[in-house]
Amino acid sequence: MAAHSSVVISDEQVPLGNGPILAVKGLGVDFNVDNEWVMAAEDVSYEIHPGEILAIVGESGSGKSMSSMALLGLLPRNGRSHGSARMLGKELIGAPQGTLRRVRGNEIAMIFQEPMTALNPVLTVGEQIREAVEQHTELSPAQAKKRAIELLRMVEIPEAERRYDSFPHQFSGGQRQRAMIAIALANDPMLLIADEPTTALDVTVQAEVLDLLRKLNKRLNSAVLLITHDMGVVADLADHVVVMEKGRIVEAAPTARLFAAPTEAYTQQLLGAVPHLGSKVGGVLADVEVVDGHLSIHEEYAEAALRARETHTASGVVPALELTDVDIEYPGRFRQPPFKAVNGVSLTINPGEVMGLVGESGSGKSTIARAVTGLIRTSGGRVRIGGTDITELTARQLLPLRKKFAIVFQDPAASLNPRLSIGDSIGEPLLLHEKLGRGELDKRVASLLEDVQLPVAFRNRYPHELSGGQRQRVGIARALSLQPDLLVADEPTSALDVSVQAKVLELLQELQRERGFACLFVSHDLAVVELLASHIAVLNKGNLVEQGSTEQVLKYPRDAYTRRLLAAAPVPDPAVQALRREQRTAILAAGATDQD
Repeated sequence: MAAHSSVVISDEQVPLGNGPILAVKGLGVDFNVDNEWVMAAEDVSYEIHPGEILAIVGESGSGKSMSSMALLGLLPRNGRSHGSARMLGKELIGAPQGTLRRVRGNEIAMIFQEPMTALNPVLTVGEQIREAVEQHTELSPAQAKKRAIELLRMVEIPEAERRYDSFPHQFSGGQRQRAMIAIALANDPMLLIADEPTTALDVTVQAEVLDLLRKLNKRLNSAVLLITHDMGVVADLADHVVVMEKGRIVEAAPTARLFAAPTEAYTQQLLGAVPHLGSKVGGVLADVEVVDGHLSIHEEYAEAALRARETHTASGVVPALELTDVDIEYPGRFRQPPFKAVNGVSLTINPGEVMGLVGESGSGKSTIARAVTGLIRTSGGRVRIGGTDITELTARQLLPLRKKFAIVFQDPAASLNPRLSIGDSIGEPLLLHEKLGRGELDKRVASLLEDVQLPVAFRNRYPHELSGGQRQRVGIARALSLQPDLLVADEPTSALDVSVQAKVLELLQELQRERGFACLFVSHDLAVVELLASHIAVLNKGNLVEQGSTEQVLKYPRDAYTRRLLAAAPVPDPAVQALRREQRTAILAAGATDQD
């Protein structure tokens, strides 16, 4: 790896005489921990020019967010910054708080990662946008309100006048992120810092937010500093990329060049760890065309998909999991009617098979996962595990069957008991179901730790002493402790960095091959599902709209919703992503025409 020296972005594609909006040189950030200064970022240098989108990428702890927070004086109390960051010639590092307050929201604005925590829950969205306008201008309240409604229209919130009076909880996730963008753009800032702006969003909403950022960037000729670990988003949006590792810049280049020929080992490792949608099946949406403004798919592929589904369902083998016309309903509260989360879903997973269950938030994926493992009740239909119907069983009757299935949750920190050691967490199911003695229990726990590639010494540690990836390995070891026939994995890698995610996915594949358990893999990441699953089922608003083999669903999707989902998923290749963006635009336009 090259020496950790300052790396300055080249001026490629920047007009001569057009100076940088922001010039960062030798920026460092330290934190006081137990009376010692610990380095979080060191010798960070880059420039951003008007109309440019610069992405800073790296794993958690690489220093990308902290170095950006330092620009606005937003470090925690135990943090300090040094070096230089000049905004249009004005020094920001070490500037008085009064100066920084005038800069924040006026010259530089920030879009935070989680809009629900960044927005004030007791103020309407319109009031929060108006407040941002009033803080930095001399507009009257009526003029500021007019500007706020104009901004809501700019970020494409429907019925802007009415939604002005809505509270954050009345907006969807994508709409809240748009509201955050509206607040950030309230005073036409020259620089927009977007800190993981799409991490919590579904692929379709993410694609809409990225399109919006791209359009606004071109319209306003502002600069965008994009902080992310999603290389697909970088390929879709950024002009230049800065790669950070352990607080230092290790590589910087124009986006196309960095993806085509990364020079540093860390960058190569980062790009190599990213699942690439279409890599397994040889491209997605392969036979979907737009003909005379309408969507077309070759009929022989549609018929082949239908035949394969019928063969798969009637294979003559006792399925590991079988759902028949399953309905799941949540009871209404405060005189509200019940909410039907899942409507008539039927699917089959044979022994040793991995089925991916995909869809946006609110589609019913996690609800089905919980129903399959007996954590919630169904209101209709049948759920059979290994041929046994579990829908009418009491908790006591279900207990002996719990050895046959297990679940890996999305957030391992929340699913592991913080008061139990790692060894006790993994051994708890064995203790409850098999009543093992201490000696045999210790042997089984040690074997399970080795299976998930963790040191046996970790048995005496507690969850907070492990990294996110290590905690997820513990969750997998616990789930597999009773050697289940069916594993339900509910978004098990969504909270992990790409390199950690790659290791956990590789581990899951290896364990599934060795043990031969069936798996229901719930995810909104289509590239991850493609990597693991032999079959895919697609959910939309509680309805199963499509299912088939992975190749059939990804290459020859029959349903318009599946096509939109696939077209919205970014891939870590700038050239391919530009073509996919055009394809998505055509599919959306053709879909609108077909609906008309």
